[in-house]
Amino acid sequence: MTAGKIRILENSLLYQGWSTLRKYVILYTRKSGDTEKQIREIYDSGDGAAVLLFHPAAKKITLVRQFRLAALLNGHESGFLLEACAGMLDEHDAVSAIRKEILEETGYSVNDVKKVYTAFASPGAHQEKIHFFVASYSNESKTEAGGGQREEQEEIEVEEYNYEDILPLIQSGAIQDAKTLILLQWALIHLPV
Repeated sequence: MTAGKIRILENSLLYQGWSTLRKYVILYTRKSGDTEKQIREIYDSGDGAAVLLFHPAAKKITLVRQFRLAALLNGHESGFLLEACAGMLDEHDAVSAIRKEILEETGYSVNDVKKVYTAFASPGAHQEKIHFFVASYSNESKTEAGGGQREEQEEIEVEEYNYEDILPLIQSGAIQDAKTLILLQWALIHLPV
């Protein structure tokens, strides 16, 4: 496989589990014409989707809190992060996947989800691309309990915040999840306080 100034020389599987870890040896050609071998290890756990749920009439947003081992291992006090509703695509298209995640995590059934961004999560080492959405909800949208799927080892708390809480949540460090920060920046621009 060749893409511009890159040629993949080797591609080997290092680990297959919840994520896949592959080792790549590439030949990189610099602007000068010099070439060098580079070795990269790339994780692939699939693409994901994230959504900011907002209640226009009540001027509220809904976030979820759940345990993240990686955050705990990297110094987060409890490992329970406040996040936008999100999940992996798991063989679904992005819209179907995010609607499924919204219902499972929050109990809200929403029809109108609007895509606002697509971005690579951490392209230095992860292949994951995240599809970012926003969706409005109302009190009538609540059709199930939410809280996640036990068979997926989820235990999710659903929390609602006022629009005016968004900036303090960001500034205080209460939000440490990148996808949520991106969606809250969208909210600061587009949701009238």
